[in-house]
Amino acid sequence: MADTSVRVLVYSDNPRTREQVLLALGKRVHPDLPDLDYLEVATEPVVIQQMDAGGIDLAILDGEATPAGGMGIAKQLKDELAVCPPILVLTGRRDDAWLAKWSRAEAAVPHPIDPIELGEAVVRLLRATRPETRA
Repeated sequence: MADTSVRVLVYSDNPRTREQVLLALGKRVHPDLPDLDYLEVATEPVVIQQMDAGGIDLAILDGEATPAGGMGIAKQLKDELAVCPPILVLTGRRDDAWLAKWSRAEAAVPHPIDPIELGEAVVRLLRATRPETRA
């Protein structure tokens, strides 16, 4: 097991949504994975700035955020970053998963946030990028 923490960017203009994500995932999402270190972001320019700077292992973007939704931001990041970490998009409805796929996000979880579903998606994404934790 790696000792370094996993840096997770959580974007939403809604502080309650960011809080729900942090509460759902907690400090450690799985015993085989390192602790999660969160970076909460409320605006698109800061998301772009932080992702450009690097050091983010996973981005969770709110597809319902305004004025810039997480799906559009995900598409932009995937198009513009040479190396982009996995992105999980929070969709308005389960039926919006196709939009998340269009945005090139690796995973989508619908609102309202289900802690078990979100946790499983995050574990899957982190294991895919951390060979030492693959089961």
